[in-house]
Amino acid sequence: MKDLSFRKVHTRVTRLTKATCTLEAVNVGYEEMALVDGKSAQVIKISGREVTLQVFGGTEGIRTDAEVIFLGHAPTLALSDDLGGRFFNAYGEPIDGKYVPQGRRVAIGGRSVNPVKRQQPYSLIETGIAGIDLNNTLLAGQKIPFFADADQPYNAVIAIVALRSNADRIILGGIGLSNDDYLYFKALFTDTDRPEKTLGFINTTNDPAVERLLIPDMALTAAEYFAVEKNEKVLVLLTDMTLYCDALSIVANRMDQIPSKDSMPGSLYSDLAKIYEKSVQLPSGGSITIISITTLSEGDITHSIPDNTGYITEGQLFLKRDPEIGKVIIDPFRSLSRLKQLVIGKQTREDHPQVMNAAIRLYADAAKAKTKLENGFELSDYDRRTIRFAKEYAGQLLAIDINIDITRMLDITWALFKQHFQMEELGIRKQLIDKYWGKAKKSEN
Repeated sequence: MKDLSFRKVHTRVTRLTKATCTLEAVNVGYEEMALVDGKSAQVIKISGREVTLQVFGGTEGIRTDAEVIFLGHAPTLALSDDLGGRFFNAYGEPIDGKYVPQGRRVAIGGRSVNPVKRQQPYSLIETGIAGIDLNNTLLAGQKIPFFADADQPYNAVIAIVALRSNADRIILGGIGLSNDDYLYFKALFTDTDRPEKTLGFINTTNDPAVERLLIPDMALTAAEYFAVEKNEKVLVLLTDMTLYCDALSIVANRMDQIPSKDSMPGSLYSDLAKIYEKSVQLPSGGSITIISITTLSEGDITHSIPDNTGYITEGQLFLKRDPEIGKVIIDPFRSLSRLKQLVIGKQTREDHPQVMNAAIRLYADAAKAKTKLENGFELSDYDRRTIRFAKEYAGQLLAIDINIDITRMLDITWALFKQHFQMEELGIRKQLIDKYWGKAKKSEN
């Protein structure tokens, strides 16, 4: 219990909105925590003596003579190994019915690691999903979002990625999760062979929406502890960043700020960058990799949330339902990992870059052939072969339920090449054709 004995109590609120209250106060810091009539609140604006707080539970029932007590610190998290295997709310308080962890308390939302103290990412992250490992390879220390429609199984996908990865620590930042999704993650993490390497900070749909703004900072403060002080490879999952941005919009609108594009606050880019720039590869070997979910409204990639996110992150992964195979795949056309060139063909087999490029080119040729067919044009033999290749390539490799290593992915792709094409149609270097074509077995599908 916080000792409030010597805190000055303010009892004159000059303005109330649905989410904020304003009063006169001095010696108050930005992002400082407070209690407004017993409700948790945080300083979000200081103008001279006028201080505005966002009240996380909303201001309903709060009067202008409410007691306001400033706590003298920003939101904090107790850092220790006791965080492992646990679930917490947006304030870092346990929600799993277990003891309160002890440790050194640190203010959340601190500065990112100085660029001169960073190292270029160099370590491959394998997920077993070919749409990622084969075509959009990820590295430790990278920041990358999944873009997905709201009806796609994005939480299941990032859970698969996390559990298959070689991360030392997995930290979930659940932003506006449904109770079902929270219980799904909790059961999944608890049932692993090393539940102590996972932890989560959770805001559900039953919790105040404004509390979602604390979740990424809580998750990343824990991540920095394990990466910097324990030299661990930390994977941070943030889902759903669209709901985080909606919470930003709620606060901005209730403060009568003039909205920018798509009703988002003008500070959206810097708000997102503050989070994503916490990804880092440290010279000591520790790293923070951020994989997030950004849900799209009817696939609208031009909305300001995915638009700003794409400028900040090092690529994006699109989830798409393929009607030909009836499964969700990683879309090879709209997905991109800007760091993959650092490892493919170096930490993976030498033919990886050439095989990847050839497969995507043939998949694109299949898309053109399907357009010709839809428009009533006659298909060539090559067109028909690319269409058959694309269906098998999606079913055997791009579907998110496939779990194989990168070498096997390359072998399957060579087999599909040999099944449907002549070697001169591939555009692959002769020395690689000579080495791998003869070894490839034609696909049996």
